[in-house]
Amino acid sequence: MFDKTANFNYVKKGSKAVAELVRRQCRCHGVSGSCEFKTCWQSMPRLGEVGQHLKNLYDRSAVQVAKHARKRLRRKNKFERRIRIRTNELVYVNRSPNYCVRNANLGILGTYGRQCNKTYSGSDSCDVLCCGRGYDTRLTVRYERCHCKFVWCCYVNCKTCSWEMDVHTCK
Repeated sequence: MFDKTANFNYVKKGSKAVAELVRRQCRCHGVSGSCEFKTCWQSMPRLGEVGQHLKNLYDRSAVQVAKHARKRLRRKNKFERRIRIRTNELVYVNRSPNYCVRNANLGILGTYGRQCNKTYSGSDSCDVLCCGRGYDTRLTVRYERCHCKFVWCCYVNCKTCSWEMDVHTCK
């Protein structure tokens, strides 16, 4: 029962995050760019934007709660129990597992061999993703279609370009 309550809380927080990030977008219609008619609509946020919002919320206010006999949420840290749990706080019942290490029982793949970004400081950076184990760098050649031109009628003619790039993977 307690876990269902916590899961319901998570669903509400996720739904609220989506609702907060919905944006109004408008487009003008008219002769030569005039705004004779204006059409507006609500636009859903990108999934990454919602995820980042929830992660920021988690980083700011996650509270570990104890499973209490009366099914009430209360702070696990006894020195903070007098502080009420606010409705905008995220709570968690169980500690998160270690996602750095493979755990087949939990379906966690770990981060060994994952490609990471050496120059970026976000969640896919080598510093964060590799969990302090470091990373390997190898030089690879990438091929892509380039210098494409439309040939009348009816096909596209492209060249193949290649360039070398460093690929970083977690140890």
